[in-house]
Amino acid sequence: MSENERTSSAGRAEETDRAEPIAGSGDPSGSRAAGTRAPTGRDSDGARASRAEGGLGKGPGMLLMTLYGIFTVGATSRALYQLTTRFDEAPLAYTLSALAAVVYGFITVALVRGGERARRIAVGCCAAELVGVLVVGTWTVVDSGAFPDSTVWSTYGQGYLFIPLVLPVVGLYWLRRHRRD
Repeated sequence: MSENERTSSAGRAEETDRAEPIAGSGDPSGSRAAGTRAPTGRDSDGARASRAEGGLGKGPGMLLMTLYGIFTVGATSRALYQLTTRFDEAPLAYTLSALAAVVYGFITVALVRGGERARRIAVGCCAAELVGVLVVGTWTVVDSGAFPDSTVWSTYGQGYLFIPLVLPVVGLYWLRRHRRD
């Protein structure tokens, strides 16, 4: 037996040792008999990777992840253009657009990554996004002169069909459904 074959055999034996029994299988030995499953991936917290359990980015979560990805690209490109070419015209609005882009990026990455830690980060970012939309939206309604140019969150995201207002609410709902108790 060559060195590569011995290493491969040892790896398969180690994988078999880590097999997890299926609940109610009655086989606590952890063997690969009927009623056991192959080991699943784990994230850095030791929790099962979300892809193995339906995941944050599966089903309706895929639409959520796609929308956040689109908003990340859109807000980032808009903010970069505005910050580099017109910063002196509306520094507050353009800085807030850049902040929105960063928040969207964190949420997108967390949804793609999955796992409990990423879910908690996404919850915090969705909450921050919702607060940002409500504060900036109200500010732009009350004092429109404070924003010579609009942001993603101006007038509650009116320029984006109010998606910036709806998205964090839907995101928080989805993430709450996928928490580990």
